[in-house]
Amino acid sequence: MTAAEESEEKRRLQRIFRKLDRLFLQPRCELDHEGSFQLLVAVILSAQCTDKRVNMVTPFLFARFPDAAAMARADLAEVEELVKSTGFFRNKAKNIVATARRLVADFGGEVPADMAALLSLPGVARKTANVVLGECFGIAEGIVVDTHVARLSKLLGLTEASDPVRIERELIARVPRSRWIKFAHQLILHGRRTCIARRPNCAACLLRPDCPSARP
Repeated sequence: MTAAEESEEKRRLQRIFRKLDRLFLQPRCELDHEGSFQLLVAVILSAQCTDKRVNMVTPFLFARFPDAAAMARADLAEVEELVKSTGFFRNKAKNIVATARRLVADFGGEVPADMAALLSLPGVARKTANVVLGECFGIAEGIVVDTHVARLSKLLGLTEASDPVRIERELIARVPRSRWIKFAHQLILHGRRTCIARRPNCAACLLRPDCPSARP
């Protein structure tokens, strides 16, 4: 990339950032929760599942097990039944209960505000850890890469990678750290509202002039 091309690419990114701010100035995670433990559980449940479905399940789950201490004492079969409709429920229930027990045993029942500690919990990978750190603690350790972020990043020409770890690494190199938390939320919301996977509404998309994948 020449110096001129690099300069134009930086200007294009700034235009994308400004337009995303116009669309979603203060974006938030759309998983309903009260506190970091509930968000941690909700994100684990959201794997291969919509936030809408998770939000239908968690009120009943958290009414029974509102915090790590309660979840650590839960009967696994009951948790499985409560989260069954989110898919892969046996593995999710096992990880949720095991994570709660680890939190009680090693962290005083509190969710740690630390990437390495979060990654040590059962069922927690970088996406989940980034969501919890950003949403609950305002800590930008990385960029959340879910299906929406991965897809839109490719469409916008910000990466050619398919692996979430590589996508995150490439986005971190291009997006200012001060925008990491907001940028991921903005792409997720834009992917749900306008740039929908099977029927992207390019005609109504504010990012269209700066999107190399926009349909005519």
